[in-house]
Amino acid sequence: MKLTTYTDFGLRALMYLATLPRGELTSVARVSALYDVSRNHMVKVINQLAREGYIHALRGKNGGIRLAREAKDINVGQVIRLLENNLRGIDCGSPACQLVPACRLKNALGQAMEAFLQVMEGYTLADLVGNRDELMTIFSHLESESLRRSAS
Repeated sequence: MKLTTYTDFGLRALMYLATLPRGELTSVARVSALYDVSRNHMVKVINQLAREGYIHALRGKNGGIRLAREAKDINVGQVIRLLENNLRGIDCGSPACQLVPACRLKNALGQAMEAFLQVMEGYTLADLVGNRDELMTIFSHLESESLRRSAS
């Protein structure tokens, strides 16, 4: 199973937010710079996560984003189900497949996808950031790199 970059960015954003001290705000620009990804793309992901109640977004001068729930209450499989746009594993209509009337691949891939999602539903965001100290070291390095890129 290969996740879309949209889902990948969503999971990475949540992981970063989960490592921040409780209640601390950051910005979409900072998250985008940290991962060296398009700010516009990250805005779309963050907005969806905010609409779904995973991220709290505050507007204004002292605004920013933070987790809206405890990391232990964010189920990774549910986030993937929310963000992924094709959980069937295959698109039989683009281009139109001649095997559709007799094909068993679609059902096999559907079962495999469901098994993948069930495994991922066994993890919370807290599980993914249980090595917070290691992640903070990496994030610190990435922030330094981001500052260096923006200064050049």
